[in-house]
Amino acid sequence: MFSRLFSFAILIVVALLSGCATPVDMAFSKDPTTPVPADKTVFLMTATIKNTYFTSHQPKMLATMIEKAGAASAADRLNFRPDKLSKIESDTVDGSTYLIRMELEKGEYVVRGFSCMSSRFPIHGFYFAPIHAKLISSAPGVYYLGHVDASVRERKDNEFRAGPVIPLIDQAVAGASGGTFEVAISDQWVKDESQFKSKFPALQSADIQMAILPEFDRKAAQQWWEDH
Repeated sequence: MFSRLFSFAILIVVALLSGCATPVDMAFSKDPTTPVPADKTVFLMTATIKNTYFTSHQPKMLATMIEKAGAASAADRLNFRPDKLSKIESDTVDGSTYLIRMELEKGEYVVRGFSCMSSRFPIHGFYFAPIHAKLISSAPGVYYLGHVDASVRERKDNEFRAGPVIPLIDQAVAGASGGTFEVAISDQWVKDESQFKSKFPALQSADIQMAILPEFDRKAAQQWWEDH
């Protein structure tokens, strides 16, 4: 049991801070005005992350974790880091929202989830909000994947944890080890469209196609957690 929980902690923290994954800037991070080149593929999505379990410790996104099919090296694991334009952050119970933009080469991927951290001195909590959705990048263009609502609630029985148990005190106080994530994926384009186009003028004239991710599979997320 300890070995499994320890490896889960390593997966989140070390993948971010070492060579286990490749940090990647989000699309339009350097120039929000230049349209997407005709031969490129960009995926858009929004995410709201909050802690309804221990509300004083609200997670902030560290990365959107994407893996190539059969990932075997750091080059196959991409951590898209939020930038200033992507963040609508808050310490309230409403949580923080992010405008995610990912340019991906052709291929098969898995949207693994979001790594997050809460900071309320002297406590720092680490979280992993799972998605585990398959994603195929084939034709060039701009695609909207939907909105992800990931909320920490109290964990029951053997439900997957919202984060590792180590360090023991920090993770317990932040609600990461004693909580789990409730995840919902939905089409919120009516709301998200104005946010994307106001912050990223490059999208104002883009033909944005709908490619909503499938409903969150909690059983699959549970199995993945137990296997890791």
